[in-house]
Amino acid sequence: MSTTTPAVPRPDDDVVRVRLDLAYAGTHFAGWATQPRLRTVQGVLEGALATVLRTGAEVAAPPRLTVAGRTDAGVHARGQVAHVDVPRHLWAVLPGRSDRAPGDALRDRLAGVLPPDVVVHGAAPAPAGFDARFSARSRTYRYRVADEHRRRDPLAREWVLWNRRALDVAAMDAAARPLTGLHDFAAYCKPREGATTIRELTSFTWERPTSGPDAGLVVATVQADAFCHSMVRALVGMSLAVGEGRRPVTSAGEVLAGRVRSAAAAVAPARGLTLEAVDYPPDDELAARAERIRARRSPDEVAGPADPPTAR
Repeated sequence: MSTTTPAVPRPDDDVVRVRLDLAYAGTHFAGWATQPRLRTVQGVLEGALATVLRTGAEVAAPPRLTVAGRTDAGVHARGQVAHVDVPRHLWAVLPGRSDRAPGDALRDRLAGVLPPDVVVHGAAPAPAGFDARFSARSRTYRYRVADEHRRRDPLAREWVLWNRRALDVAAMDAAARPLTGLHDFAAYCKPREGATTIRELTSFTWERPTSGPDAGLVVATVQADAFCHSMVRALVGMSLAVGEGRRPVTSAGEVLAGRVRSAAAAVAPARGLTLEAVDYPPDDELAARAERIRARRSPDEVAGPADPPTAR
């Protein structure tokens, strides 16, 4: 029996789909997704958009954001991407009497109403077929750990985990290697009814940089097409157990093969995790990518390491 591939929703002629590139410190947010009576990134940003997009007595329908990767409470983002559909007549009047492009005007106006822990770096019309969530080709996260007292910077305490014991970075990196590729990550994902735990991990490495802003820290880089709930922090939790010598190097792969969630190490704290980047295919491949991914994933399944309603 044949099935019909769902079409990718496209803005009509009265709407401009706008890509937003943003960053936020997740410390004082209950994650990305809107939740009743809780401060969330989506709630704050949609509120700011509603304020900025008002024109005189006319109020547009409440803006609704679609995000590349829904992060959990306490998880940060440097390279988050979202889209919002803006009525064309409101988009056109954003610059007012200035000669700014509408996207620049939107970015600047948002800067005037957003709190300091959320920054929109760019706003511009999205290419045809763009969907911030389903067009994404990969999400990249980094997890940062300080395992030496002299690396414990109080100014970085909200985005670097302080670990009491020294870590064997070589062992952690070796343990991570068998996890790359296409696998069922049920042992490293919080179960969600109707959601698949099969993911393709394209990169998972641990290193101790010798230069740059992360010099001396222990840093994980994790990249995949998408992540299931709590996956990145579960992978980090297992890695920390290996790095401290509490579990052998082979444990990470053995737990993966066993597909039993209880066998995995504890989930690492959120504060060390940052969504660094979201990658998209060339513009002429965006629509096809979105259709393909939408066809095989349920609407509430995708998000980044941080992914579902609160992250990785």
